[in-house]
Amino acid sequence: MAIRIGIDTGGTFTDVVAVDEDSGEIVTTKTPSTPGDPADGFMAGIGRLGAPDIAAVCHGTTVATNRLLEGRVGELGFITTEGFEFLLEIARQSVPDGYGNSYFWVKPPRIVPAHRVKTVGGRLDHTGAEVRPFDEASAVRAARWFREHGVDTLGVCFLHSYADPSHELAMREVLRREHPGAVVSLSHEVLREYREYERSVTTLVDAAVKPAIGRYVAQIADRLGDVPLYVMTSNGGVLSASEVVNQPITTVLSGPAAGALGAAFVARAEAASGEGHSYRDVITLDGGGTSTDVAVVLDGEPTLTTEGTVGRYPSKIPMIDIVTVGAGGGSIAWISPEGTLKVGPRSAGADPGPLCYGRGAADVTVTDAHVHLGRIPPHLLGGEIPLDVAAATEGLRKLAAGLNLEVQAAATGILEISAWNQANAIRQITVKRGLDVRDFPMVAFGGSGPLLVCRLIDILGLPSVIVPRDPGNLSAFGLLTVDVRSEYVRTHVTRDPDAAALTGVYAELERQAGEALDRQGFAEHRYLRSADLRYYGQAFEVRVPVGAIDADEVAGRFHDEHERLYGYCHRGDPVEWVNLRVSGVGPIKRPEPSVRPPGDGDPRRALTGARQVYFDEWAQVRIYARERLEPGDLLTGPAVIEEFGSTLPLHPGFTARLDGHGNLVVTAV
Repeated sequence: MAIRIGIDTGGTFTDVVAVDEDSGEIVTTKTPSTPGDPADGFMAGIGRLGAPDIAAVCHGTTVATNRLLEGRVGELGFITTEGFEFLLEIARQSVPDGYGNSYFWVKPPRIVPAHRVKTVGGRLDHTGAEVRPFDEASAVRAARWFREHGVDTLGVCFLHSYADPSHELAMREVLRREHPGAVVSLSHEVLREYREYERSVTTLVDAAVKPAIGRYVAQIADRLGDVPLYVMTSNGGVLSASEVVNQPITTVLSGPAAGALGAAFVARAEAASGEGHSYRDVITLDGGGTSTDVAVVLDGEPTLTTEGTVGRYPSKIPMIDIVTVGAGGGSIAWISPEGTLKVGPRSAGADPGPLCYGRGAADVTVTDAHVHLGRIPPHLLGGEIPLDVAAATEGLRKLAAGLNLEVQAAATGILEISAWNQANAIRQITVKRGLDVRDFPMVAFGGSGPLLVCRLIDILGLPSVIVPRDPGNLSAFGLLTVDVRSEYVRTHVTRDPDAAALTGVYAELERQAGEALDRQGFAEHRYLRSADLRYYGQAFEVRVPVGAIDADEVAGRFHDEHERLYGYCHRGDPVEWVNLRVSGVGPIKRPEPSVRPPGDGDPRRALTGARQVYFDEWAQVRIYARERLEPGDLLTGPAVIEEFGSTLPLHPGFTARLDGHGNLVVTAV
C-alpha cells in the first residue's frame, strides 16, 4: 500500500490528506499549527495518520508568504550596474487611486536602503552585446564591503543580464572567492525578463526568503528521511525539495495556490458529472483562520498572472491570480477612533486564538461571534477542542457596550462586515477584471469558508455555492492533484518574428526545463509553450499559448484574448512579441473522483438534535451530521450542517443538496 500525503500549514490548523494510490481511498485529519516551529505541526499531522508506507509528501507552506507580509526581509544587500544605484528609489510610476490622490501618496519603503547598494562597472546593451567589460576590481570592493559589514544575503541585478548573464556569473565567482558565506540570488536565474526594477525587486525577494525556506525545507526533509518531499509553488505546480531551495520565490503563494487548485479539481469533476454543467467557470473562496483567499477558475483552470505582489513587494513570477483579505475566523473585531465597528485585518492567529479557545486572548473575533450565535458547535474537530461559549459572550458584551448595541446585534454586525469584506475581495477578482460575478458559482472551503456562503449568495447574486466534502482539508487535497512544474522565461522583443530564432529560444528553454525534470526523477516530460504579446506602443502584455511557430496564428490568439480581457482589439495593428515562456511538466497520478449512488432521500437519518441559533431571531434549529447525509438529500434552512473540519449554517430561505460527489450545493429558494 503506497500512500501520498498532502499537508497544508495554515495560520490556525495544519490540514492533512492521504490518498492510497492503489485503492483511491482518501483519509483526512487536522492538527493545531505550531507557529513557533511549523515543522512540529507538519510531523504531528503525519503522525496522526499512522501511515506505514509513504510514497511522497506534498506540502503547501506559508513560510515565505508570512515573512513578506510582515516585512521581515532581513539585512539585504544589492549589487547593480554602475550608474544605476538609484534604481530601487526611482521604482515604477504607479500612483494608487489615480492622480487625484497623488499628493497624499508616499512611496513604500525600499526593500534595501541606499547605503547597502553597491555598483560594479561594466555594461551590456539590450541585445546582450558588451559595451564595457566587467570591472572585477569594483566587484571585489563591493564583495569585501558586504563581508566586512556582515551583510550575508545579496541580490545581483545587472543591466540587460536577461540577454546575456555573463557579467552576473562573473560577479558570482567574485562573491564565492571574497564572501563565501553569502547567500546570493542572480536576476537571470530568478527572472530572465526585461524591466530592471521588477527584475531587481523579484531577485531581492528571492534572496530575502532563501535562508528561511532553505532551513525549513531542510529540517522537514531531514525528519522525513528517504520519503520524497515536494513543495507547492505559486504557479500551480510542485517542485522537489532540492529544486525549491534554489527557487524559493516560487513558494510565495504556496498555500493559497493549493486551495485554488483543489477547488478547480472539484469544479471539473462536478462539470463532468453532468450535475453541474456550468461549473467550468467558478469563483474559489478559501476561508482560513487569518485570511480569506479568492480566485477565479476559467474553463477548469485557475487564472494566472505575472503582475502579483506579496505584501508591498512586486513579484513578477507566474502565480495564480489570488486576492487576499484579512477576513478569517480569527479576524479581530474592534472599534475605530470614530466609534464604528471594524473587523480585521489583524488576526488572533493560532495562539492565543479567539476568546472561546480559552487561552487568555483579549480580543473578540469572527469565530467568537459564530459561537455566541450558535452557528458553530461549542467545540472544534469533532469535539477534540472544546470552546468556551461564555468567554466569547462576555467579550462580545464588552464590545457591544462600547457600540451601544445588544450582544446579538454586535455579533451579527461582526459577521455582516466580514461577509462584505469577502464580497469586496470577490468583486476585485471578477468585476475589476471585466467578469460578471452573477455568472459564477462559487466553491467555498477552508475551516471558515462555508460559514458565510448564504450571505455571499445574497450580497453578490451568486447562482449557487459548492461546499466540497472535507472543506477544511481541500487545500491539502489540492496538493495531490497537481503536476511537477518548472517555469522558464526569456525576453525576446520583436515585431518581425523569425520562426528559426523563436524555435531556438524555445528549444533552449525546453532543455532547461527538461534538465530540471530529470533532476526530480521524471522520465515523462511535457512542455507548454506560451508568449507575452502586445500591440506596438503598449506598456504591458497579454499571454497566449503557442503551439507550432506560426506568427499569424499566435497573433490571432492575442487579438482574441485582448478582446476578451478588455472588450476591444485592433486586428490590423502590428503585434510585438516580448517574452517567450516554457512550462516543463512532470505528470503525477491524480486521485479519481468517486461517485456515490442516490440514497433514500430522507435526511432525518443525519439529524443529531437541535440548539438555539440566531439567524433573524433566536430559535431551535435542527443540527445535521454531514457524514450521515446521502446523495439526493435536500435540506431546507434554517439548519446547521456540522462535520469534523467545518460547519455550514444554512439560513432561512436557502437549501443544500448533497450530490453524488459528496458536495453540498447551496442555493437560494
